[in-house]
Amino acid sequence: MNKRKTLEVLEKIQSGEVSPEEALLKLCKEPYEDLGYAKLDHHRELRQGIPEVIYGAGKTAEQISGITAAMMEKGQQLILITRLSQEIAEAVQKSVPLQYHQMAGIGIVGETPAPDGIGKIVVATGGTSDMPVAEEAALTAEALGNEVVRLYDVGVAGLHRLLSRLDDIMDAQVIICVAGMEGALTSVVGGLVDCPVIGVPTTIGYGAAFNGLSALLTMLNSCASGVSVVNIDNGFGAGYLASMINHQRR
Repeated sequence: MNKRKTLEVLEKIQSGEVSPEEALLKLCKEPYEDLGYAKLDHHRELRQGIPEVIYGAGKTAEQISGITAAMMEKGQQLILITRLSQEIAEAVQKSVPLQYHQMAGIGIVGETPAPDGIGKIVVATGGTSDMPVAEEAALTAEALGNEVVRLYDVGVAGLHRLLSRLDDIMDAQVIICVAGMEGALTSVVGGLVDCPVIGVPTTIGYGAAFNGLSALLTMLNSCASGVSVVNIDNGFGAGYLASMINHQRR
C-alpha cells in the first residue's frame, strides 16, 4: 500500500465511511502478500518511498509474471525487474506488457515517470565495456523519476574526453562513476566536483583486476572526499542511491 492509498483509508475513517475496526483489518492484510514462492512487500513504498523491485536472476518466467501481476493488481504504477535475461523476458512478455532493455538486463512495466528530482544524475563510465552496468544504473534512476545524463567511455586513459564534458559533470546533483580496470575514474571525478559521487566497480579488466576487486579497492581508498562505493557490478544499487540523494529536499 502506498502513501496515497493509506491516506485514503484514514480519510474514510475520518468521514465515517469506514469503521476503525474495518480499517485496521485492511491495513493488517496489506504488509505483504504470500504467493507461496514469494512474499510481496506492499508496504515498502510507504516505508521507503520506493516500491519493491523484482530481482530477476534465478526466478522463472512464471514466477516473475505472477509477482508482476500481483503488484499491478495492488495498483503499482511502475514495476522494475533487474538482472533479467532475454530468454526469460521474452517468456514474460507473453502475459505482461514488459519493455525489455537487453544491455542493462532490465525489464520495465508501466510508463517511466517524468523527472521530479532536484537536478541531474550523471552516469559516467571508464570504458564502453562498462556500459551494461552503467545502463542498469541509468535506467533504474530514470524509472525512479530522475533526469539522467550519460557520459560513456571517458576513462583516465584519455582524460581529455572527460574534461571536454566538464559542464555536464559540474552541473550534476549526483554522479555515478562506473569503471573496471583500476577504477581511477571515481577519484578523478571526486576531485573535480562539489556533489556526491557514487563509485561502481565492474568486473572488466585483465587478470590482476581480480574480477572487479582492484577497482573496488581503488574506489574505497579514494582520497577524494564525498565518494561512496557500492558493490561490484551493482548498477541498480547506485541508481537507487543516486535517486534518493536527488530527491532529498530540506
